[in-house]
Amino acid sequence: MRALVLLALSSTAWPSPTQPVSTFEEEAPKEAPREEEPVETEHELRIDGTVIRYTARTGRMLLKEDGDTPKAEIFFVAYEKTDVADRRERPLTFCFNGGPGSSSVWLHMGAFGPRRVPMGEVGSPPVPPFELIDNVYSLLDLTDLVFVDPVTTGYSRAVEGEEDEQFHGVEEDVRWMAEFLRLFTTRFERWDSPKYIAGESYGTTRAVGLAQELQSRHGMFLNGLILVSSILRFQTARFDTGNDLPYVLFLPTYSATAWYHGKLDAELQADLRRTLDEVEAFALGDYASALLQGDDLAGEEREAIAARLARYTGLSPTYVEETNLRIKISRFVKELMRDQRTTVGRLDSRFSGHDADAAGESYEYDPSYSVIQGPYTAAVNDYLRTELNYRSEVPYEILTGRVHPWQWKNENSYLDMGETLRQAMTQNPHLRVFVANGYYDLATPYFATERTFAHLGLEPSLRGNVTMGHYEAG
Repeated sequence: MRALVLLALSSTAWPSPTQPVSTFEEEAPKEAPREEEPVETEHELRIDGTVIRYTARTGRMLLKEDGDTPKAEIFFVAYEKTDVADRRERPLTFCFNGGPGSSSVWLHMGAFGPRRVPMGEVGSPPVPPFELIDNVYSLLDLTDLVFVDPVTTGYSRAVEGEEDEQFHGVEEDVRWMAEFLRLFTTRFERWDSPKYIAGESYGTTRAVGLAQELQSRHGMFLNGLILVSSILRFQTARFDTGNDLPYVLFLPTYSATAWYHGKLDAELQADLRRTLDEVEAFALGDYASALLQGDDLAGEEREAIAARLARYTGLSPTYVEETNLRIKISRFVKELMRDQRTTVGRLDSRFSGHDADAAGESYEYDPSYSVIQGPYTAAVNDYLRTELNYRSEVPYEILTGRVHPWQWKNENSYLDMGETLRQAMTQNPHLRVFVANGYYDLATPYFATERTFAHLGLEPSLRGNVTMGHYEAG
């Protein structure tokens, strides 16, 4: 088709004999992007008394449309244990964070990779310049690791002449990330290895989409998913008019936050897990029923609900009543410690900060993000150059807004990957899922995740494939 259009244009674009013929210099053709050879370095790490020797491969992999037209370069850091007799028995785990717009730095240098950023105690951020230490909690003793930055994050970019928008959307992102996983698995001969995907936050949305895409498009069946701070059904986290679900599902995390900051009464402060059991029962029972009644809820019944909400959140009954029994996260983080002119964090509500004043309804910034932004940015930029010998003067995009507006593809509805996960697990009954939840996570609350998985509609024979862990963390 392209050749026919060019031929048609060439047959009609010549000037008539009476028109002057202009002269011009022909532009030099653009040089096609060249495939980048990854930089290899050798390292070792001691985990539980055992020395793990490994190779790090760092570089950008060129993705092409139908194997021909260059589209994007995906940056990755891969760690492979060197003294492995049979790589078919050695698992391979692809890791990334979410956003959308986040690089993989948080899982890479905060959780699973061989080197990590030490953060110290909660509430006492490290002083620059920052350091990097061996990560004795790395998964490298159990699996090879590949940390992947989606297009426009980290060092990943669309090639010159390609529009960024074609990579910035639910379906677009899954398609091109699946192509990277397929190409990496092929190039490094890992098709016969057990394969896992680890995603965090929106990365869990991506991970589930990839599980189904890899199965249906490439015939690649995974062994498992690791979902950290999961969000699959976005209705659970959108405080929209008419959507009462988030108020119910965020309540236990409000209580955990109030507990951490000592804002509950003595009985509730005695034991966090016992308190959360009580709050969860109220949330699914009397509170959910009260919200369903809408404006019909009145009188003593309404006052009783407001009083219990105040007790479980550490807020005043008057404030709870003024919110119409519906406490948005942006208001909660500002109100809980307003008397101390302090706001609490969204990513991790154990952290706190100060705005210009204490009067607003919403906070200026997330203090739990500001604490980690500097140390992780410095660490990854130094580490890639000095330890992994990868050099680039392109800005390493830690968490960028350049991927927005994101194409959600869910007009008049909420994005739902729960059904996608059910399909993937049904078609691949060996797919196992581990879900990590933080009690102080106000971005992807643990109770919302629990309710999502309780409504997947999995057959009883598959429900045992899902395991959950809960942590006193963000």
